[in-house]
Amino acid sequence: MSKVVLDSSAVLALLNAEPGAEAVLAVLPGAWLSAVNAAEVIAKLVDRGLPTAAAATALEATGVEIVAFDADQAIASGDLRRTTRAQGLSLGDRACLALAAARSVAALTADTAWARIEGVDVRLIR
Repeated sequence: MSKVVLDSSAVLALLNAEPGAEAVLAVLPGAWLSAVNAAEVIAKLVDRGLPTAAAATALEATGVEIVAFDADQAIASGDLRRTTRAQGLSLGDRACLALAAARSVAALTADTAWARIEGVDVRLIR
């Protein structure tokens, strides 16, 4: 598979050895992750009791390439609100989709609501 953008749910599936982890492992190292999604991953791991430094180390160990959230992605993420509001997508979800669209690659996620998104190649990991 060519390079992809990972949603935070995909990274968490890998780190927590959940169903779909093997699909994420298959695109590592080198998959892209928006900095917004990296923040979500760290927050979820900290919520589960992992110290921040350990959470950052775990994320780094995956080999994902964290991509800065810039002005173009901010605009694209905001614009996606119109077409994704019905699916209840968060800012992090839209940041992932905007990055995938900008790089013309697939977005990998565990979120089944994304299956109805048009205009971006979305691939479910489970």
